[in-house]
Amino acid sequence: MFDSHEFYKKRFSSHIKETSRYLKYIFNGHMAFAILFFISASAYYYQQWLTELPENFPTALIIGVTFGLLVSYSPVRTLLREPDLVFIIVAESKMRAYFRNAIIYSFVIQLYLILLFAAAFGPLYFASYPDRGGNVYMLTLLVVLIFKLANLLANWWMLKVREPGIRNMDLLIRTVLNIVIFYFIIEGEMLFAGITSVIFFAVFLYDYYFSNRQSGLVWDLLVEKDQNRMQAFYRLANMFADVPHLKNRVKKRQWLVELASKGIILDKKNTYDYLLRISFIRSGDYLGMYLRLIVLGGLFIYFIPNLWMRLLFAMLFLYLSTFQMMALYQHHRTNVWLDLYPVDIKHRKKAVIKIIHQLSFLQTILFSLIFLLAGEYLGFIIAIAGGAVFTIVFVNGYIKPRLK
Repeated sequence: MFDSHEFYKKRFSSHIKETSRYLKYIFNGHMAFAILFFISASAYYYQQWLTELPENFPTALIIGVTFGLLVSYSPVRTLLREPDLVFIIVAESKMRAYFRNAIIYSFVIQLYLILLFAAAFGPLYFASYPDRGGNVYMLTLLVVLIFKLANLLANWWMLKVREPGIRNMDLLIRTVLNIVIFYFIIEGEMLFAGITSVIFFAVFLYDYYFSNRQSGLVWDLLVEKDQNRMQAFYRLANMFADVPHLKNRVKKRQWLVELASKGIILDKKNTYDYLLRISFIRSGDYLGMYLRLIVLGGLFIYFIPNLWMRLLFAMLFLYLSTFQMMALYQHHRTNVWLDLYPVDIKHRKKAVIKIIHQLSFLQTILFSLIFLLAGEYLGFIIAIAGGAVFTIVFVNGYIKPRLK
């Protein structure tokens, strides 16, 4: 007798074991220290900024948009796998308990984002509305949880619809309504918030009605979405450890490839130089992460008032980028063709060190230019000199011995 509840417990246990296996590598000592420093420094300057908060600051708009997006993004983690399309699909009528557990797990696992932003926005809310008590904010958070559950159920119902245009339009409408509702709630316009909520629940009920008219679950869509989320997790974990389950994504980016490979001399010893440059650009992982860290670090450097904290953040984001680039060495570990290259393996290690040096020096220059843009000439000198010294010491002293 097939028991979908027991089946979910086994699948859930396997999922937790798989993710925790890589989480211990992600939150290692280096990353834990960087995160702790980032949170502590951000909290300090956040409190300093709140003391000088402008009267016309758009608090309601910022919190409303954030909460609206948080409740709208409510994916259902079904934990389904590709073999289920053959072996479990025949038991769809008996999977009610399985999917009920999946919805509960999805709701619980997404609460951390709501709690995180609720804690972050608390000081801003009370600084902007000092006449409101803590009970009002707690009531707002309760409404957030209700809408989170409602959007999670609506997303689940819409997974019975195969047409992506219908699903996307439904998500867009609910997202706009969510943002408007929470904007009115934070602004204190309860009448307009109530009217918009009625419209939202009309859409919610229509989703339920429309999903019941569908023939059944779109199993291939459920598997595809869950596998995409696992691959996103594997790509993150691959920055810290070897992940054999990772399926590499490749993007063309032809003009960037031509630009990056233009100065490479066609010689056997430059084989890995060319390969790693196009891998950095065309892979779905490295270039995006590198640019995001530069942008985020640049924003901190530009807006933080204290020169020494700016320099610390510059070194922190330089460290994060340089550390993540170590994964380039193992990027082609499953490609058997590299073993057939008539190229000495020592050129591969040299190529990795070379590209990490180049990326780190480029990031150092960009961060230094931000100091120059902000008029911090001393910061510019210290940033470019300190970044160069850090890159040389960290790459040669830490990364190079670990490339095995």
